[in-house]
Amino acid sequence: MKEILEKFSDADFSIELLDKVKEVADLFYAKHGRKPVLMEVCGSHTQAFAKSGVKYAIKDHVHLIAGPGCPVCVTDQTSIDSMIELSNKENVIVCTFGDMMRVPGSRYTLMQTKSQGKDVRIVYSPLDAVKIARENPTKEVVFLGIGFETTIPLLGASIKEAVRLDVENYSIWMNTKLVEPILRYLISLGEVKVDGFLLPGHVSIVTGEEFYHFLRDEYNVPGIISGFEPVELLSGLYRLTHCLLSGKAEIINDYPFVVSKKGNKVAQDLMAEFFEIADEPWRGMGVISKSGMDFKPEFNQFNAKRKFDIEIPEARKTKCKCGEIIRGLIEPPACPLFGKACKPVNPIGPCMVSSEGSCAAYYNFMREE
Repeated sequence: MKEILEKFSDADFSIELLDKVKEVADLFYAKHGRKPVLMEVCGSHTQAFAKSGVKYAIKDHVHLIAGPGCPVCVTDQTSIDSMIELSNKENVIVCTFGDMMRVPGSRYTLMQTKSQGKDVRIVYSPLDAVKIARENPTKEVVFLGIGFETTIPLLGASIKEAVRLDVENYSIWMNTKLVEPILRYLISLGEVKVDGFLLPGHVSIVTGEEFYHFLRDEYNVPGIISGFEPVELLSGLYRLTHCLLSGKAEIINDYPFVVSKKGNKVAQDLMAEFFEIADEPWRGMGVISKSGMDFKPEFNQFNAKRKFDIEIPEARKTKCKCGEIIRGLIEPPACPLFGKACKPVNPIGPCMVSSEGSCAAYYNFMREE
C-alpha cells in the first residue's frame, strides 16, 4: 500500500504527466485560439495546486482559476459579524473550527473576543461541542456550522448524539453551503467562461459521481473528480483537457478508490434527517436561492439562530476583493490589499485567513520576488 501511495507523488511520473497536459492544452489552443479555462471548485485543490507547483508549471498553457470552494471564504460578512456578536452573549460557549478564529469581522475577530475573556473554543468536530455542552449544563454551547456537504453530515451526527444523550444546551449556528447551486449560479452568471470543472474530492465522497451529471446533461460542461497529490492533480488536468479537445462533455471519476457512483448514503441520510434546503448568503454574491441547509422545524430547539437574538451594525466595507476572487474574476495579486495591508499575519479578508483560501495559497506558494 505504501508503494502505491508513493506513486501519487512520484517526481518522474509527475513530469511526464505535466508534459502531456501541456501537449493537450497546446492542441486546444491551436484549435480555439485561447487557453482552456478550468476551475477547481475545492479549496483543498486550490492549496494543493499552488503548494505542489502544478499551477505555476501550467500557467502558460492552462488558465486554472480558483472557485468558491473554501467554506470560510464564502461566508458573507454579515454572517461572520453575527457569529462574533454571538460570542459576546452571557453564559455562551462558542465552539468553532480553527480557521474561523482569525477571520476579520467588521470590528474584531473571534480571537480578539477570546482575548477579552469570552469563552470561544477551537474543536476538531461538532461532537466535541456536544461533549462540552454535557460538561457545562448551565451554559449554552453553540457550534459555528460552516462548510459544504463534507461537513453537514457531521453536524447531523452531533444533533443525533445530542438527542441520544438528552443534551438541551447545544445548538448550531447554520451557515452551510451546497455545491450544485453554486455551480449552477456561476454558469448562469456567465462572468467567466469556464470550459470545465475540477470537482471537489472531499464533497464527492458524500455526494457521489452521479451527483454531477447535471453539468453534462444540462450545460454540456465536463467535470472530473480528482485527488490531491501531484500525480492525481495532473491526471485530472490531462483527462479534463482531453475531454475539451475531443468536444465531449463527460463527468469522470478519477478518484474511484474514494468516491463511488452513488456516494455515502449514511452521510446523505444524516443530512436529510435533520436539515432542509434553504436560501443562503454568499460572500460577494448575495443570497443564492436554495444554496444551503437549515434545520427542519421539528429540530429548531438546536437552531442557534432561533435561540439567540443577534443585532449587528452595518457590515464594514473594505477594499478586499475576496468576492471577486472566489467568483474567478481576478487572481489574488489584483486585489489592492494583497501582500500589502493584507498578509497571513494580518489578514483583511477570509481568503487570506483560511489554509484553503486563494490568497493564502498564492501568498505562501506562488509569489515571485
